[in-house]
Amino acid sequence: MKARIEDIRGREVLDSRGNPTVEVEIILDSGIRELFSTPSGASTGSHEAHELRDGDNSRYLGRGVTKAVSNVNEIIKPKLIGKDPSQQKSIDRLLRELDGTPNKGKIGANAILATSIACAKASASALGVELYQYIGGPNARVLPTPMMNIMNGGAHADNNVDIQELMVMPVGAKTVRDAVRMGAETFHHLKAVLKSRSYSTGVGDEGGFAPNVSSNEEAISLIVEAIIKAGYEPGKDISLALDVAASEFYSENGYTLSAEKDFQNKSAAHLVEYYEYLISKYPIISIEDGFAEDDWEGWELGTRALGKGVQLVGDDLFVTNVERLKKGIKRGIANSIIIKPNQIGTLTETLWTVEVAKRGGYTCVISNRSAETGEAVLASLAVACNTGQSKVGSLCRGERTANYNELIRIEERLGEDAMYEGASALYSINK
Repeated sequence: MKARIEDIRGREVLDSRGNPTVEVEIILDSGIRELFSTPSGASTGSHEAHELRDGDNSRYLGRGVTKAVSNVNEIIKPKLIGKDPSQQKSIDRLLRELDGTPNKGKIGANAILATSIACAKASASALGVELYQYIGGPNARVLPTPMMNIMNGGAHADNNVDIQELMVMPVGAKTVRDAVRMGAETFHHLKAVLKSRSYSTGVGDEGGFAPNVSSNEEAISLIVEAIIKAGYEPGKDISLALDVAASEFYSENGYTLSAEKDFQNKSAAHLVEYYEYLISKYPIISIEDGFAEDDWEGWELGTRALGKGVQLVGDDLFVTNVERLKKGIKRGIANSIIIKPNQIGTLTETLWTVEVAKRGGYTCVISNRSAETGEAVLASLAVACNTGQSKVGSLCRGERTANYNELIRIEERLGEDAMYEGASALYSINK
């Protein structure tokens, strides 16, 4: 007998930054209950699906989501009662039709995504299978090489570092359990390195340290020092990945790095030279959002110059949107894409973006947002899609470690079927 949706409950809860977000609970006729709460970004691309906020300054400084919650309870619920939750495509199609706007601005992508993924979780529970198995089927087996954000800057921290996320990738690990351990050891050694320089060891939005340092390069060099002190070889055991978030320091006059002397209103060509210098000196294998979201010419220039040796990841550029991704593939821009379900709004659209990226020869990085809610769905999604890479934050704060811990559990459940690819997960730069 097929499961049926008996009730749906939308509610306003808090994310890891203390702001409201939408949670949706799906209740099946069998009594199964599953829920999902939508994350939120600080550095958001202007082309993302719309996160519906109330704008009522009398509560939560205008960031309340009671309108989105009402849309769940008053618009979505009546249409989904009695539906089979396993019919993900038809449910997601119905959600898009109910909204009827290109960016999900009527009902809100936050309300739609919470409903979409809660349905998937409920269906997996009804079938008695793990979420990664439900989404990915019998071939779901690749544990992702994690990008671990151990130093924060840009919009994710109140410091002078321009680069938004400075990350370590345990490319030399043999298992995801070892990768987590290597990242955690480096994280703790970085804290000791910062203390030895009398730098702050407070953390930013994603759990990485957020000190004021002399330059972006010094921030990178401190991480390399921590890798060495942890007993690992930079570039062999642990490599570096950067999320530059260049849209944050771009204007019509060009790119300006506040932490670097004499880098004001520079061209994309100058930014390429800056990246080339950093790559030549440090074991950087991945750069995300190295150019602004609508600087297509800059992206083309950067891809020609850097794309054969470095993974160039589009986040604000592509916003998990198939049409923008197709435009990038056609123009030969970047070679990788960040996958964030709340940028597009439904599970089905997220999975299709992954498929289009793979067909285009692009790698995929399943990624969190700066405001998370303690969910561990991203771990399951990374394994389900065999993306080989994930990005879920630092090695502290429960909303970050939830996904690392879940990856360890999934690896254990998969047993001998589990695969951890390390550096080869970045296949687009190893051709």
